[in-house]
Amino acid sequence: MSNLHRGTGLLVIEVQNSNPNGDPDAESEPRTLDGDGRGLISPVSFKRKIRDLVADESGPAFAIASDVLKLKSSGNNFEILESRGRSLKDIATLDEQSFKKKYWDARVFGNTTLESMQAAKVKGDAKDHFIQTGVVQFGPGISISPIDVIRLTMTNKAGVEGDKDRGMAPLAWRAVRHAVYTMPFFVNPTAAGKSGCDVTDINLLKFLIPHAYRNTASVARPFVEIRHAWYAEHKGALGSCPDSLILEGLTPRKKDPATKDQASTSISEYDIPTTLTDAVRARLGTFDDLCAKNWA
Repeated sequence: MSNLHRGTGLLVIEVQNSNPNGDPDAESEPRTLDGDGRGLISPVSFKRKIRDLVADESGPAFAIASDVLKLKSSGNNFEILESRGRSLKDIATLDEQSFKKKYWDARVFGNTTLESMQAAKVKGDAKDHFIQTGVVQFGPGISISPIDVIRLTMTNKAGVEGDKDRGMAPLAWRAVRHAVYTMPFFVNPTAAGKSGCDVTDINLLKFLIPHAYRNTASVARPFVEIRHAWYAEHKGALGSCPDSLILEGLTPRKKDPATKDQASTSISEYDIPTTLTDAVRARLGTFDDLCAKNWA
């Protein structure tokens, strides 16, 4: 039986003149909800950044996490299944225990990429471990209010075409002027027995979350900051408090309700909670802002 407790988290993300998640179906325009124009960050986009930090074993984020969390003594490896250049043929030869031990993201986020292998038989061995539900599920990040998008033409001093001595990309820079997004996430211990996820795996995720954007910054998203990374651990595996009470208590709101349907220009326009009510807090085990947590 897993020793994990249920967890409920909420990321409060501020975006300034950045594109937190481009839409490939709309020329990398910042993603929006069709109905009301609020901004959207897909769970896949956020998990990609966490995977990149784990995959960069020589980088400062994973190196420091490895030292603080003593990952080398955990008994597991921390390779990334969802990575370029992987060999599906080699992966298909892994038995269940080897597969669990090898891939951190498969233990934590689950795996459906190799779904076609699930039905494969190798000397009577069903490859059930190649499709499994993740212990950690991220919901979409949704902005509190609709977003304004800035579009600018980018230029390049050196030519990129053979007959030109300079370059130009019309409206290639597309960014959200300002917005505050919230992204919920959940730790479900029920799935841990099958995936092999343990407390160390979850601690690595919690350690890396505050670094997800600032350590993977790019030209398109120079300022995407996780203001708060709330994590409430329940008192048991099944949960000791409704997720809705936690999430609703931590969600920012516009100070002026009359502007809730208008894009913001500054973080000062929001009331941002910094704690839970005593009644909700009493129903939880631990409650942390991962951005302020001291892991020493």
